[in-house]
Amino acid sequence: MNRHIPIPEGLKELLQGFTVEVLRNQPRDICDFALQYFAEQKMQRKEKGQLLKSTQEAMQSDSEDDDEEFVAPMINRFARRKSAVSAETYDPDNETEENREPLVIHPKTDQQTHRLKEACKDNILFKSLQQDDFSMVLDAMFERLVAAGEQIIEQHDDGDNFYVIESGIYDVKITDNGVTRLIATYDNHGSFGELALMYNTPRATTITARTLGALWCLDRATFRRIIVKNNAKKRSAYDEFIQTVPLLSSLDAYERMKVVDVLSTQEYTDGQQIIAEGETAKSFYIVESGQVRISIGRYAPDCEIEEIEIATCTRGQYFGELALVTNKPRAASAYAVGDVKCLVMDVSAFERLLGPCMEIMKRNISNYQAQKASCLVDASSPSST
Repeated sequence: MNRHIPIPEGLKELLQGFTVEVLRNQPRDICDFALQYFAEQKMQRKEKGQLLKSTQEAMQSDSEDDDEEFVAPMINRFARRKSAVSAETYDPDNETEENREPLVIHPKTDQQTHRLKEACKDNILFKSLQQDDFSMVLDAMFERLVAAGEQIIEQHDDGDNFYVIESGIYDVKITDNGVTRLIATYDNHGSFGELALMYNTPRATTITARTLGALWCLDRATFRRIIVKNNAKKRSAYDEFIQTVPLLSSLDAYERMKVVDVLSTQEYTDGQQIIAEGETAKSFYIVESGQVRISIGRYAPDCEIEEIEIATCTRGQYFGELALVTNKPRAASAYAVGDVKCLVMDVSAFERLLGPCMEIMKRNISNYQAQKASCLVDASSPSST
């Protein structure tokens, strides 16, 4: 007698995601890896619920206390915030010249300014800023030298600053049910601290300097006034488009919002190479406008390398995911056909935010590999020469 056993909702996706991570990381002990992987999945769901709840509470509090004036306390810029700020909300649409506070400016030497620009030049949150806004951000940032073992951010504290790393190694740890785990490490590059400021929530992790280092800090008020306002504009412009991208249709509104926050825009001219076959993968691309030609190289009979076009991507389609999913060099090149505008996501954001889309990408990768093989066979056949 056959007995039907229902498959719990979400089990398939969860196991598929785990399988992909096992294949990518090739852990020596799968059991230990599984414990860590599923613990992180549980924590991410918990954090997501906390973020949504906090946002809803903040919106409700803002509605009830419209007539209440918030007076910011004077604080040491290096001291972590301990007092609750859950009712402190920022609405960029309601900001006017009258209620706008003057921006803080921290004077810098020419050498400091040069170092700061180098540290910030590739930061995803700054890439979409207008030049005037970017200049104001640089003026407002201040330097912080840290010692080995110094704690920069403590889990559950309120957010004080956004941090850009100039130098040093920083460990990211999370404590759950009395157990502390190392979940990430920044090595002389990157930034952290933005989520608590963007979504008005407590710190989700503890971050400690493992070595001597230098950080550039942006205070909460300036971050929210410039970065959050800019992201609100970007979200308004991109959210409708993102909803039309088939790959991202499985994401809920909250997940789409986080994707939009980390996207930057890149424009390319006709014939310009966007990615090169064989290079290390750093980004994922979605075509906003124009066409992108995907091609692969092969050896011709005269031993010269020639490129074969295998696909064309248009508005709403994506490319560059294969190398990120398989953790291998680029398998193809991409070129702009005419003027092209792409939304770009770096590798760290791709891995953090697009887990729910992994099954779709894996199916498309299988189709791509079959298409690539077919093109190579056709190109090498006598009838094609």
